Amino acid sequence: MTLALIGINHKTAPIELRERIAISREELPETTRALADVPGVSECMIVSTCNRVELLACLESPDTDLASFLHRQFGLDPALLAPHIYRHYDQDAVRHLFRVAASLDSMVVGEPQILGQVKEAFAVARSSGTIGGQLEHLLQSTFAAAKRVRSETEIGSNSVSIASVAVELARKIFGSLSGRTVFLVGAGKMSELAARHLVQQGAGAILVTNRTQERARQLAEPFNGRVIPFESLYDAASEADIVISSTGAPHPIFRREHGQAFMHRRRNRPMFFIDIAVPRDVEPAVNQIEGIFVYDIDDLQQVAAAHMEERGRQAGDAEALIAAEVERFHQRRRTVNVAPAIVTLQRQAEEMRLAELKRMHTKLGTLSEEQIAAVEALTRGLVNKFLHAPMQALKQAARENDATRVEALCDAWSLPAVADHPSNLTEIPSVPAVPTTASEGSASTERRENQASAVGGK
Repeated sequence: MTLALIGINHKTAPIELRERIAISREELPETTRALADVPGVSECMIVSTCNRVELLACLESPDTDLASFLHRQFGLDPALLAPHIYRHYDQDAVRHLFRVAASLDSMVVGEPQILGQVKEAFAVARSSGTIGGQLEHLLQSTFAAAKRVRSETEIGSNSVSIASVAVELARKIFGSLSGRTVFLVGAGKMSELAARHLVQQGAGAILVTNRTQERARQLAEPFNGRVIPFESLYDAASEADIVISSTGAPHPIFRREHGQAFMHRRRNRPMFFIDIAVPRDVEPAVNQIEGIFVYDIDDLQQVAAAHMEERGRQAGDAEALIAAEVERFHQRRRTVNVAPAIVTLQRQAEEMRLAELKRMHTKLGTLSEEQIAAVEALTRGLVNKFLHAPMQALKQAARENDATRVEALCDAWSLPAVADHPSNLTEIPSVPAVPTTASEGSASTERRENQASAVGGK
């Protein structure tokens, strides 16, 4: 089994390409199921944000071509997409996913939204039935690693986001936001964050519109904002000095003719659009109108670069922590590989113990309950002590990824061969309890055989 992650992001592809493969929240379940139907894909999920689209999948063969899924799904020429795609496999895929969730691969390092977006993608995949044991374990480890980065480093101090960077850009443009009228188009999380920062910067009137008017009302209320019916979008937009647009529309909602009408009604007073949507809400041609200035999400990278410098040391601490978490994850994964061998070793030892007790039964004669308990404790203790060294040797060889030593140990004890990649990730079982009577022994052994069969078959 191969773990693969492919995608494009704000570092590898311009917004013109990213918006062509952006997946809306409504489309994500269907697209995830379509990915799961690709031959050779056993488990999968898709992370789609304004800055990235990434496919994470467990593949039956490393030759499975996930890039072709993007070509077919979005009708793109492979030659157009190929230069912008990155690919990570197995340990590199784990490292990349951990870094993404910890916001070390974000446009603004330390921004808090990406972890929630990864969790949402995981929830969608799980509800769509495309998550199995491998990705379940991987994503839980991912969330734990991201939580450690948040709690043990200063990466999230004075946290910033794309929304806060957008507001900072507006403040630099105007010098002061005091008394400026701001129009929030779209009432999602980005708009809510932008509104909070705008109020802190002293913005005047805040107008809010959304296709769902109740959602617009919920956003506007805490900020004493005015709700604009979505059908009145173009009438109200000319009132705004700053328009921050973040909808999920598949096509631009502000076109050149709209911009020309706005400037006519504003008598050529400057107007600024900050477009933080992917696909973009503002047609690039709007930026060509005199008096209108449009900034899209890629323009925000210049502001984000300053935050990258300020967070250099914290990012270094976080990178070291992520590296340790990746190694810990893979050690655990490798150790799980020897679980069937350890269960077999335990079963073989227990069967020998019970056989010897049965053979000595006639020689021991009738024993009291105390004597039976003493014999059981003695033989059980000997078995546990005997098993300790070979079990620890197997686990240590697995942790060190020493396949030759693992194979030699398995051969020495006639244990099942260890697979390179388990199809499920479970914990190493503890040494099973030893029965206290001969009658319990048969049933207990059968239960352990069932357990060994179950673990070995996973």
